[in-house]
Amino acid sequence: MPHDHSEHPTRILIAASGTGGHVMPALAVAEALRERSAEVVFLTAQGRSGTGFAQAQGFPEDTIPLQGFRRSLNLDTLRTVLMAGLAVPRAARVLHRRRADAVVTGGGYMAGPVALAAFVTRRPVLALEADARVGLANRLIAPLTRRVALAFPVRGRTGRRYVVTGRPVRRSVREASRSSGRRRFGIAPEATVVLVVGGSQGARTLNRAAVDAFGPRPPFEVIHVTGPGQLEDTRALFGPNPPAANYRLEGFLDDLPEAIAAADLVVSRAGGSVFELAALGRPSILVPYPYATADHQTTNAEWLVGAGAAIMLADADCTGPRLRELVGALLSDRPRLEAMGEAARGVGRPEAADRIAGLVLEVAAR
Repeated sequence: MPHDHSEHPTRILIAASGTGGHVMPALAVAEALRERSAEVVFLTAQGRSGTGFAQAQGFPEDTIPLQGFRRSLNLDTLRTVLMAGLAVPRAARVLHRRRADAVVTGGGYMAGPVALAAFVTRRPVLALEADARVGLANRLIAPLTRRVALAFPVRGRTGRRYVVTGRPVRRSVREASRSSGRRRFGIAPEATVVLVVGGSQGARTLNRAAVDAFGPRPPFEVIHVTGPGQLEDTRALFGPNPPAANYRLEGFLDDLPEAIAAADLVVSRAGGSVFELAALGRPSILVPYPYATADHQTTNAEWLVGAGAAIMLADADCTGPRLRELVGALLSDRPRLEAMGEAARGVGRPEAADRIAGLVLEVAAR
C-alpha cells in the first residue's frame, strides 16, 4: 500500500546478517540516513553473529529466527528451508509494525526473505553488494529491487537498476587521521608504523608470519590485531620472549580505523577492509583468504594492486622471511610508499554511504 510521507520522517528498515562483511556497510548507510533525518531500524537473525551490533550503535534492532544455508543436504538444511519460509511473514510483520517506507538489504541469508516480504507488502528495496562479485542472495533478489548499489563495476550488471557507488564506509573511517591514530596508540609522530590485521576473525597465516617477521623486538612500531579468538595462540608464538613495548598485540580493536590511519603500511586480508584502506589512503600488502566465496578477496586485492596502491601476497607464500623482505623493501622506499598511498586515496570512494543514502530516500519517496 502507498505510504504517507507528510506526517512522519522517512522510515527505513535495513536487513543485515553475518559479521563485518555485511553489517559494516549497512551501518555506514544507516549513519548517513540518520544524518538526513530518516528513522532507521535493523532486522537481524536471532542469536547469530552480528546480532546486537546495530543496537550497540544506537539503532533499534528487531530479530527473527534465521540461519545461513549449508552446502550439504541434511536435517539442518531442511530446518533452514523451513525457517526461511517462515521468515517471510515474520519480516512482513516487522515491516508493518515499524511502518517502513523502504528496505535496504545488506546481502547474505537475510536478504531473500526480507526482500520478498518487502515486495509482497509493496515496499521498495535497495540491495547493497559490497564485494567485487554479485553474491547468490543478491542475484536472486535483483528482480525484486529498485536499485542495486555495487561496490565495483560488475560485467553484465548494467542498466538503471545497477549503480556503482563504491562500498560505503562509516564516518569513523572518514574522520580518522594519522595524528588522531597516533595519539590513540601513544606513538610518536615521526615513528614508522606497520599494522597487521587479519579481518574480524583474524588470520592464522598472517599471525604466524608477522611474529616470525617482526617479533619480539621490531625496528619499528607494530600494531598487530590477531582476531579475538587467536590472541593467546599468537602470544604463545613468542615463546619465552614476550613482545616489546613497540609490538602492540591486540585481539580486537573497536577503533580499527584509527590504527589504519596511524600506519605507514598495512598488512591485511582483502575483505571489506580494502575500502577503508582506500578511503584513508594507506599503502598495503594484501594476503587474500584463499577460501573466500568465489575468491572475492583476490578480486578485491587486484582492484588496489591495479591502481598501484597495494602488493598482493598469496596465502601460501606468506611466511615470516617473505613478509619481512616485502615490508623492508617498501619502508626503505619512501617515495614509492607515498605514491601507493596517493593511489589508494585516488580510487577510494568515501562519499559512497552518502550517495547510497540519497538513493534509498529517492526510492522511498516514490
